[in-house]
Amino acid sequence: MDWIDLRSDTVTRPGQPMREAMMAAPLGDDVFGEDPTVNELETFAAALFSKEAALFCPSGTMTNQIAIKVHTQPGDELLCDVNSHIYNYEGGGISFNSGVQAKVLQGHEGRLSPELIENNINGRFDWLTRTSLVSLENTVNRAGGSYYTLPQIQAIQTLCKEKHLALHLDGARIFNALAVTGDAASDIGKCFDSISICLSKGLGAPVGSLLLGDKRFIQSARRVRKVFGGGMRQAGVLAAAGLYALNNNVKRLNEDHNRAKALAEALSSKPYVESILPVYTNIVIFILNKKVMNGEQFEAKLREQGIRVSAFGKDTIRMVTHLDFTEEMLNRSIKVLAAIL
Repeated sequence: MDWIDLRSDTVTRPGQPMREAMMAAPLGDDVFGEDPTVNELETFAAALFSKEAALFCPSGTMTNQIAIKVHTQPGDELLCDVNSHIYNYEGGGISFNSGVQAKVLQGHEGRLSPELIENNINGRFDWLTRTSLVSLENTVNRAGGSYYTLPQIQAIQTLCKEKHLALHLDGARIFNALAVTGDAASDIGKCFDSISICLSKGLGAPVGSLLLGDKRFIQSARRVRKVFGGGMRQAGVLAAAGLYALNNNVKRLNEDHNRAKALAEALSSKPYVESILPVYTNIVIFILNKKVMNGEQFEAKLREQGIRVSAFGKDTIRMVTHLDFTEEMLNRSIKVLAAIL
């Protein structure tokens, strides 16, 4: 069966031009800092976000966890939204890797505000954890791909500087946000002490994320990467895919956004759908009407028609559009959704 896979934008596969770039990449030993393609990728990405340096890692979970480790000390506390990937989907790494606890806040559609952050910074008392880090996610996966605008981020940056807090960005889908807001990556980069960007979601590379920061931060991050087992050798084969993705697959992201909105529109009048989260970018999250159909039944019906989706809870479904989800697949999906009953 020729499957339509809407489980995540991580399911994309390298196209022929990306594969050719990978096979042609000059290689070296990255642990020794000698892989020219990795070095090129790190330099390119750092400059794109106006940062001094970057570090290529196998995954976004690793880049986020390295950032937390470098920014904090055991016994500290970080602030993040209750929907955050670092809190929900990184295996308890905040406490396991760094000995830090998370204070989760209820933001608006996954977004924190300066007021909410300020109200949750602990006072400097011996019996309280030391608040040392704020982590934002952009876009917010569990909130339907909601995003921050540059002014919203700048207001949080101002507060963090005033309160001497580090500010990290889980920017796994940052390019989806920038495609909508039109903000420059360089302006976003100036707001954060560290940034994680993913190459293997909407940008279509098979593996890899980058951690960005100043030279001193990245020097510390390289050591933590080694401790975490993330040192790679001839990694230029993978870095070449990332370079191709940054140069070729960013400008087309609004195609994914338009198809996500079309899916949401097709679902909006269906009796088996109770509600749909606002669709901001490439993520569609909706709650099923349990009186008509539960999540297990919905997934099974779509599988019968060659469509894969993700359960985001017992009766909550997520669909994510991506570069391997074509216009033809969109039309086929809409027909299936219309005939599912």
